[in-house]
Amino acid sequence: MSKQNNSFMNWLDKRFPVTENLERHLTKHPVPKKVNFFYIFGALLMVIFMVQVITGIWLMMFYTNTEEGAFASVEYIMRDVEYGWLMRYMHSTGASAFFFLMYFHMFRGLLYGSYQKPKELVWLFGCFLLFLLMAEGFLGYVLPWGQMSYWAANVILSLFGAIPVIGPDLQVWIQGDYVLSGATLSRFFALHVVVVPLLMIALVVFHIFALHEVGAGNPEGVDIEKHRDEKGMPLDGAPFHPYKTFSALPAIGIFFVIFFAIVFFVPEGGGYFLEKPNFEEADFLKTPEHIAPVWYYAPFYSILRAITFGIPFLGITSKFLGFIIFAASIAILFVVPWLDRSKVQSIRYKGIYSKIGMILFAASFITLGYLGTKPVNELRTLIAQICTLFYFLPLILMPIYTKYEKTLEVPERL
Repeated sequence: MSKQNNSFMNWLDKRFPVTENLERHLTKHPVPKKVNFFYIFGALLMVIFMVQVITGIWLMMFYTNTEEGAFASVEYIMRDVEYGWLMRYMHSTGASAFFFLMYFHMFRGLLYGSYQKPKELVWLFGCFLLFLLMAEGFLGYVLPWGQMSYWAANVILSLFGAIPVIGPDLQVWIQGDYVLSGATLSRFFALHVVVVPLLMIALVVFHIFALHEVGAGNPEGVDIEKHRDEKGMPLDGAPFHPYKTFSALPAIGIFFVIFFAIVFFVPEGGGYFLEKPNFEEADFLKTPEHIAPVWYYAPFYSILRAITFGIPFLGITSKFLGFIIFAASIAILFVVPWLDRSKVQSIRYKGIYSKIGMILFAASFITLGYLGTKPVNELRTLIAQICTLFYFLPLILMPIYTKYEKTLEVPERL
């Protein structure tokens, strides 16, 4: 049997290099021996991605993408389909888990300079994945056709209408109608289950290939490729399998314990994962008292609401300026590799200004997230405006303070 398997693999490898690619990108790929808690989020992201794909395919079998049937089909899944409630709650909780892990994964990248040369493409692919994840989450958020789905979509799509000249036509084109309707649902359903997931899978592959080409990072910012043994294996590295795969299993187990505890006991997350108004069918005559997105969009929504002024002499309204700042809050992440002029990668060896900047950035993001879930008042708007400033300031000033601040010496080995 073993000889037959070897013969088959030899035949296959001559026509399609399965073994070579498995060894290069999985089993024998070297990873740093010393990493910390933050480095588990990449593996967990792959796990939750598979959960979302599996539960999404299952839900798709029972969902009706029409204005008349969307909400009823979700209720049917929840009440009548065997274990339908479980799949729906796994999918909705999985969306929150996906964003939670993605934010921590990217924060890890900012902490340890996982965007510096030659890892720029790794970071860019990650930023594109965040953008696609936000689009995928928004598209899926609209599909249940509840009150919050309908009105939140109205708010977001109206931003496109605020763009001068092309805005109104662009909004109609995206909606597929002059108002949110069944045509919008059909478009969003096709994008949510086919187009965006395929793009995400492609970007995940590119992200991993790019990472394996330049080498994985570590908390020290040490290049593990410098020192190798007689077999060519980095002295500070170990094969991905079984070192990384087995070490990730306990973390994956703990993650699933927490994940299913939420699914079984608090699937709505106190209104942060699934809002109460979304259990009511969409009604264009009845506006919810407080329109707010789920928690993972809250920081960016808070930035959007913080812009209460326009630039009249340029013909820019407050709504359009809010859209520009909102888009810039995501776009600025794409240029971080060219903003950081530091000679070291890890925050451990950067100067005091980099550390203060990272604290301000993280604190402002968390505060904006909290404010985005609360109703607007003057005080909250003022705090949101200050936090918006502190969100951008550390990144805008990064070329200056990273170039001139005093850094510590990076060790030669892990």
